[in-house]
Amino acid sequence: MELGASFGEFAGWEVPMVYTSTLEEHLAVRSSVGVFDISHMGRLLLSGPDVLELLELVYTKRVSRTKVGFMSGPTLALNEHARVKDDEMPYNIDGERWLIVPNAAVADHMRDYMRSLATGRGLRVDVFDLRDSYAMLAIQGPRVVDVMEKLGAPWASSLKPLEFRVDEDVAGVKTFIVSRSGWTGEDGFEVIAEPKAAATILRESIKAGAKPAGIAARDTLRIEMGFVLGGFEYGEDPARFPCAYSLRYGMGAIDWSKRGYIGEEALRACRREGARWVRVGIIMRKEAAKIIPRHGYKLYIEDLEVGWVTSGTYSPVLGRGVGQAYISSGHALIGESVEVEVRGVRYEARISDFPLIKK
Repeated sequence: MELGASFGEFAGWEVPMVYTSTLEEHLAVRSSVGVFDISHMGRLLLSGPDVLELLELVYTKRVSRTKVGFMSGPTLALNEHARVKDDEMPYNIDGERWLIVPNAAVADHMRDYMRSLATGRGLRVDVFDLRDSYAMLAIQGPRVVDVMEKLGAPWASSLKPLEFRVDEDVAGVKTFIVSRSGWTGEDGFEVIAEPKAAATILRESIKAGAKPAGIAARDTLRIEMGFVLGGFEYGEDPARFPCAYSLRYGMGAIDWSKRGYIGEEALRACRREGARWVRVGIIMRKEAAKIIPRHGYKLYIEDLEVGWVTSGTYSPVLGRGVGQAYISSGHALIGESVEVEVRGVRYEARISDFPLIKK
């Protein structure tokens, strides 16, 4: 409240949506540095001698290759229909302890799912929900190392992407985990610490030059990069969402040499059959720059309905509306035109690959 944020509801949590303006906050992250309170995200600690067996059962990536002190990189948890429960990056703390950060809307579900799997398979794994014990911040942007050094963390610059440290001091307070990671497309660090410590780090990072940024800017930043969000680009309902193969997640999220995870048979069947739908980006043409392609808007080529928008926004970097969409595989040609229907009127856009901005 003291920073003047406007609050709203997201996934059942009251979160800071905007501090000054989404445009200002977005551009601060792209050009300088911003800080987000992302405590609405889940935090699950998995511990026990069989934890790796559980993780390999859940995820499409071979997480056993992840070194201690590193995150696995994005991977997918599927249901038996090869639809995506969540996209996550497991942290290998010491081999028998792993941290999982589920997206907010499915945090409780993933906690219960992990516990149920462990019990049902007779695996020696304890699943601890840390969301009430720890807060979480994301400090993001090209000047982020300067901010971390001002916070008394000179070691931060030596962290490799997806590397993390445990029990380090930042801004004079103890943290649980500091990782070189984020979800904005910029260099950044994510900090997990007890709530009072996190509040100190938040205040001190602002003094060090970080601009407070809300969830609205986090959404516009991820759409520019082509990063996905549950309930929009993916979900478990096969009537609403295509197979995970259509998601084109990239980043090695699916290891096709891996066997034995939940949803594998359905995912391989999707691959053999070929994708009916393909996730692509869309960028509004200059003449329709102010049109924002919203979730659910239909897409047309000629007079044929060929797809739908999953999420969209105004891109401050491109100065026009952009979005993500599913388009039928026979029409998902990068660089070709597609029309977005808005209240009965169609506006021309260009089909694009990700990311939607050039960095």
